[in-house]
Amino acid sequence: MPKLSIGIVGLPNVGKSTLFNALTKKGVPAENYPFCTIDPSVGVVVVPDERLAKLSEFSKSAKTIPAVVEFVDIAGLVKGAAEGAGLGNQFLSHIRETDAIAEVVRIFEDSDVIHVDGKVEPLHDIEIINLELMLADLQVVSKRLGSIEKEFKSHKKEAIVEQGLLKKLEQVLQAGRLAVEVAPDDTERPFFHHLNLLTEKPILYVLNMSEAAKNHDEIAALIPGPYVIIDPIFEKGIDDLIKKSYEILDLITFFTTGEDETRAWTIRRGSATPEAGAAIHTDFREKFIRAEVIPLYKLLEAGSYGAAQEKGWVRTEGREYVVNDGDIIEFKI
Repeated sequence: MPKLSIGIVGLPNVGKSTLFNALTKKGVPAENYPFCTIDPSVGVVVVPDERLAKLSEFSKSAKTIPAVVEFVDIAGLVKGAAEGAGLGNQFLSHIRETDAIAEVVRIFEDSDVIHVDGKVEPLHDIEIINLELMLADLQVVSKRLGSIEKEFKSHKKEAIVEQGLLKKLEQVLQAGRLAVEVAPDDTERPFFHHLNLLTEKPILYVLNMSEAAKNHDEIAALIPGPYVIIDPIFEKGIDDLIKKSYEILDLITFFTTGEDETRAWTIRRGSATPEAGAAIHTDFREKFIRAEVIPLYKLLEAGSYGAAQEKGWVRTEGREYVVNDGDIIEFKI
C-alpha cells in the first residue's frame, strides 16, 4: 500500500494547527494502520467513502478497514525561507518528503489573531509561499547544473539531456512559474522526478474561512489551482479536504471483502492488477496468475456473489487489466 502524505503548509497564524487537530479527530485507530510509530506531527486520516460501509454490511464482515492518507503538520513558513530564514531549511526539507502540498490560506479577519504581514491578503500570501518554494527549487536546479557541467562538456548523452531539462526548469522558475508547468519528454522524465522539486508536487489551496470570512466566493475565483473552503474550528469542509487530497494525489480505491473483513486499498490511478495486488502483499505482484473482478455497485445490485456469477458480472482478468475505482478484486496466485 502506498504510504502517501500531504504537507500542511502556510504562513504563521493562518490556522494550520487548528486544521491539523480537526483532521486528526478523524484519524484511523492505531491497530488498523500498518506503521507502528507515528510522529506527533503526522495525522493518519480516514478517507471518507460511503461505499465501504455498504460493502461491509453486504458481506457481514467482522472488520471494516478504510483507506487512509497522511497529513503532516509543517512549521510555519516566513518570507526568506529559501535563504534559511525562520525554520526555513527544516520547513523545506519536511515538504520535500511529502507527496503533495495543502497550502492553508487565511481569508478571515480577526483582530485577535495577528497576521504576519499585519493585514489579510490571501493572494499575496499564496505568492509569498509559492515564491519561497520556487526559490528553493531554483537552488536545486542551479546546483545540479553546476555538478553536471563537466559531463556536459565531455558530450555525455545523459548529461546533454539533463542539462536541456534543467535549462527549461531554470527559465520557468525564474519567470515566477511552478516546475509542474514543465512537461518533460520520456528521456527527461527520470531526471525530472529525481530532482524532487517542491513545485512539481500537486498543490491544493485550503481556504480557511472561519465564521468571520466575507466575500470568500470572490477570493476563491482568483485562486490559481484546485481549492477547498474549510472552517476547521467548526470542522466544516474537512471531509471535502480529505477527498480532494486523495484526488490530487491521483489515487483510487479498490476493495476486498468477505466475512473476516472488508477493506479499502489505495493505489495509483492507472495501476494494472499485479501492482494493485502488491498493495496487499508484495508477493502478489510476482506470483499473480489472474484476478476475479466485479464493480462494487454490480455486486450490490446482484444481491450475492453467486447471483453475480450467474449473471456473468464477475470477470476473470489477467496482468494487463487496469483497475478501476470501486472494483472488488479477488487475487489468484
